[in-house]
Amino acid sequence: MLSVVATRYAKALADVVTAPGSGVEAAQVLAQLQRIQALIESSADLRNALASPAVAPSRKRAVMEKLVGPLEVSRQVRNFIFVVIDHRRIQEFASIIDAFERFIDDRLGFVRADVTSAHELTNVQRELLQAQLTRLAGREAKLRYATDPALVAGVVARVGSTVYDGSVRGQLDRLRSKLEG
Repeated sequence: MLSVVATRYAKALADVVTAPGSGVEAAQVLAQLQRIQALIESSADLRNALASPAVAPSRKRAVMEKLVGPLEVSRQVRNFIFVVIDHRRIQEFASIIDAFERFIDDRLGFVRADVTSAHELTNVQRELLQAQLTRLAGREAKLRYATDPALVAGVVARVGSTVYDGSVRGQLDRLRSKLEG
């Protein structure tokens, strides 16, 4: 579940990125944010310095300016990072990125679907599943995949608040409920 803070920051960034004449594409901004997040996650010292109230925001901005320089991020992303740092929200950065991706997907007409399968799906299975979920959702589905051997076989797909459970475990649970009832 996304926090209110992450949602507000993500919405503000999405508004800037999707504004006419912004000069950046949402996919590029998302990729830049993810690279910055990977950079932050790669160093415990950097994470601690960015989260520490003892380090002045100007020093944090200077460090981030040097680190993101080689990443060739857009002016909007650089400024956004500075706002996040200035408002001491760097610990929410991963959630902000997730919320930003959701806002952008929604604005571009995509629906996000989380798919969990018992085993890794083949490309053909993924294509068929995407086509089916797109049809069910009424919008183009962007799928994220995970595996869970506890499903035994089959797939569980979550599109928004709707869950499509085609797993053996789900069928066994439903059968148990019927037999107990």
